[in-house]
Amino acid sequence: MFSGEDGRLTDLERVFLEPANATHRQYEALRAFFVDKVPSKEVAERFGYTPGSFRVLCHHFRADPTQEFFLPERTRPRTEQTPPSKSSRLRDRVVAMRKQNLSVYDIAAALAAEGETLSPPAIWGILSAEGFARLPRRADEERALRVGVTPAATADVRAFDLTPREFRTDAGGLFLFMPLLARSRFDEIMQDAGLPGSKMVPAGAAMRSLLALKLTGAARTSHAMASVFDDGLALFAGLNVIPKRSFLTEYSCRIASASYPKLMSAWFDEIGALGLDRGVSFHLDFHTIPFHGEDALIEKHYVSKRSRRQKGVLAFLAQDADRHVFCYANAGVRKADQADEVLRFAEFWQQRTGTLPEELVFDSKLTTYANLEALNHMGIGFITLRRRSAGLIAELEAAPLSAWRRIELRGIHRAYRTPKILDRQITLTDYTGPIRQIAVTDLGHEQPTLLLTNQLRRGAAGLIETYAKRMLIENSISDGVDFFHMDALSSVVAMKVNCDLQLTLIASSLYRLFAAQIGGAYTTAESRHIWRDFIDTSARVTITDDTVEVRFGKRAHNPYLLDAGFAETDVPVPWWAGRRLRLAFG
Repeated sequence: MFSGEDGRLTDLERVFLEPANATHRQYEALRAFFVDKVPSKEVAERFGYTPGSFRVLCHHFRADPTQEFFLPERTRPRTEQTPPSKSSRLRDRVVAMRKQNLSVYDIAAALAAEGETLSPPAIWGILSAEGFARLPRRADEERALRVGVTPAATADVRAFDLTPREFRTDAGGLFLFMPLLARSRFDEIMQDAGLPGSKMVPAGAAMRSLLALKLTGAARTSHAMASVFDDGLALFAGLNVIPKRSFLTEYSCRIASASYPKLMSAWFDEIGALGLDRGVSFHLDFHTIPFHGEDALIEKHYVSKRSRRQKGVLAFLAQDADRHVFCYANAGVRKADQADEVLRFAEFWQQRTGTLPEELVFDSKLTTYANLEALNHMGIGFITLRRRSAGLIAELEAAPLSAWRRIELRGIHRAYRTPKILDRQITLTDYTGPIRQIAVTDLGHEQPTLLLTNQLRRGAAGLIETYAKRMLIENSISDGVDFFHMDALSSVVAMKVNCDLQLTLIASSLYRLFAAQIGGAYTTAESRHIWRDFIDTSARVTITDDTVEVRFGKRAHNPYLLDAGFAETDVPVPWWAGRRLRLAFG
């Protein structure tokens, strides 16, 4: 009954007589006992029960014969009909619009206008499944009208628009420099210096565009892109729109290197004609413009703010000690020639003014003793430092205390105002005749400071005070680095560095001329301070047939401008077709 002819279990019998789980074993055992009438002892032995446990199993079954040995039949719940997907629902609409030669973006925009949202990738999935190929690239005039980026017009002086209108500009403070530029020969200077220009963007308009960025403290020419739609900035430059960064970046590459000395000389004469007086004492210094690229033939120079030597462009700067304005600059000075740069400045000053500078103040690393001899031979007074050595320090320590004397400094404000000095004349290698050396202690330094000068009869206190004020040029250089961004150049190409440096000279002189008009403490204020108080402001511009009125809002510093006479401004601007500039406040 439970086996084949040979007494072995068949596969089918093994499925029932060798259950895989406890419930199935209970069912087969109970079925064999109750249905097949197999004796209890044999059933218990066959299915692995003890006789007692199988009797208990039979007892429980008799007590509850309705217990379930199989899972109840499960019926699949009725599901509601799912709605069609958005892609399938809009398929016919997408296909119909594609037959009208609309792109996936045009179709997406049309569906959005109808209140349906379907992404361009989903639309292309529908079109691709329907066998549509990609559309060929179309010209702008063939595309459907849609909201997008508005391209700025191309800078072209022939499209310069002076029709009567009114607009607001964020660059209102630039027009405070306009009276100075209008009275200058700005366009003639750029043309005489040989700066390149075109019928669309003349040299004067190009340089005014770059100058506007300098005057507003923009770090790079690429920052002009944020102002290409500002009508005030374009009006300042004399163009329909300000040139874009590609033009401004490449413009300096078109300038010949011989044009920069001409430009510097002509502008030097012009700022004198505009009313900026010239002093007699000058502070000289070098500044390294760091280079962070690779594979360039750039020499390494000392960078003071990093206290190390690195690749960079060495720039020589000369500042008028009395007027705090830069009057000379030269970029790309080579190591072999840097010691002679002081002589080139003296030659430049003599050519521009007819006389040599009376006094030069610089540090010990600027030039050599041989050039000090040349300055002395030309009758130019100088004050410089002498490098301290162990032998010099030992010699000063061996000097008797009676040789030192204490003086009082009155012309400067500092904590150490009563230093001790050792004043005597010495001789130097490569220097003919005696030179004066003043050792100064009690200035807050561990070692004495050594001053060298060819001014043998001038009071020691006056010499020390003059050199102490030399820190002003370092502050001015910091002002140029910080506000005029001398270290943020687009390239290390010498012409580009020279162009940026000349723009810095022009912008710095305009700030100093403007500060002189304001007067008071602003005469020596840093450019960033002046920009914050006066230049960083918006204005409303009204153009008429005869005038251009720039009206400033109420500001705390407007009284300074009113006292300086800016409200009476009435000057013709050459690049405005003779229209006159008027400034109004409040």
